[in-house]
Amino acid sequence: MSSTVPRDPYEVLGVARDADEPTIKKAFRKLARELHPDVNSHDPQAEEKFKEAAEAYEILNDAERRAIYDRHGHDGLRSGGMGPNFDGFGSITDLFDAFFGGGGGRGGAGGPRQGDDVGIQVEVTLKQAAHGAKVPVSFEAVEKCETCNGNGAEPGTPIVTCERCGGAGRLQAVSRTPFGQVVRTVACDVCHGDGKTAEQPCHTCDGRGREVRRRTLEVDVPAGIADGQRIRLSGRGHAGEAGGPSGDLYVLVHVAADERFIRDGDDLITVVDVAAPAAALGDWRKVPTIDGTTQVEIPAGTQPGDTLTVKGQGMPGLRRAGRPGDLRVIVNVVIPRKLSKDQRKLLKEFAATITDENLRSDEGMVSKLRRLFHS
Repeated sequence: MSSTVPRDPYEVLGVARDADEPTIKKAFRKLARELHPDVNSHDPQAEEKFKEAAEAYEILNDAERRAIYDRHGHDGLRSGGMGPNFDGFGSITDLFDAFFGGGGGRGGAGGPRQGDDVGIQVEVTLKQAAHGAKVPVSFEAVEKCETCNGNGAEPGTPIVTCERCGGAGRLQAVSRTPFGQVVRTVACDVCHGDGKTAEQPCHTCDGRGREVRRRTLEVDVPAGIADGQRIRLSGRGHAGEAGGPSGDLYVLVHVAADERFIRDGDDLITVVDVAAPAAALGDWRKVPTIDGTTQVEIPAGTQPGDTLTVKGQGMPGLRRAGRPGDLRVIVNVVIPRKLSKDQRKLLKEFAATITDENLRSDEGMVSKLRRLFHS
C-alpha cells in the first residue's frame, strides 16, 4: 500500500485470530461494500482503504500466507515473495470489480442510452413573473447528426460487423488479482458496445452519430413563479445514444430584484412615506402595484410601521388559481426636518395643545415593542 508499516490484517478486517474462512470472507465483503466508490466518492482515501482490506483478505484467506504471517509477520510474506500486488488497476472501481465482478453504468453498453440533462438559467422581471412570459433561450446540446441520421456512417456507405469483437459488442479482459487471473467482460473499445461500425465514418460527426449544435427555443415561464424555481422540459436535453431517449432541460429561473417591492410568498411589500401631520389627520397616498399605481387611505392616527393591506394586488398563486396574494403597504411616518421659522412657530403652538389624552394608547408596552421591532 505505502511505505508505512502495514496494519495487522486481523485488525483491518475486525476478526479474531482464530476466525474461520467464512467469517473472514463475510468481514471482508462487509468492509469492501462500505468502501464501494459509489458510496465513498467524497473520500480521497477510499482506494487506499480498499487496498488495505484486500491485502488483509489476501493474507488471511490463503492458508499458506496466513501461516507465514502468523509466524513471521509481514516481513515473512515479503521475503517469501508473497507480498500484495495491485499494479495495473486504474481505480477503486477496477479493484472492486476484480473482487466482486463488475458491470457497466446506468446504461448497458450496446443498448439504448438516455442522453444527459442540460441546465440553463434565465432572468425575468417581477412583472413577467407575475403575468407569465415566453422567454427565448439559446444553449448548446448534443443532437443526432443530420448528415448520417445518427448511424455514424457516411450516407450511402454500409454499416458492417465490428471486426474487433465479431459483433458481440463485448470483449473479455484478463486482470491479475491476488486470487489469480480474473476474466472481466468489457465494452468493445472499437464499436463501444454496438457490435457494428461504419465502413466509412460520417464526415460531419466523425462516425459518432451525434454532434453539438446550438439550439434556440422559447420557455414558457408560468405566472407566479418565484426566484430560484426550476422548469423541467422533458426530452429537450442532450440526445440519447443507440436509440435511447433524450435527456431533460432544466431551466433555473432568476426573478430580477424590483426596487419597489419585497416579495413574501405571494404577497408583495412596499413602503409609503407619510409626514407626521398627515398620519395624524389622515390622508390618501398613491402606492405602486405590479401594473401601475393605486390609492390607499391613511387612517387618522396611523402609527409608524402600521401595515395597510390591498387585497389581491400581490403575485398570482402558482398552484392556487384565482387566489392572488396581497399588497402590504408599510407606513413610514416621516418627521419633518429643516423647518422654516413659520413652521417652527406653528408646531410650537400645536405642541402646547397636546395632552396625555392625545397620546394615550390601548397598546401595552410589549405590544409596542413588538410592533416597532417588526416594522
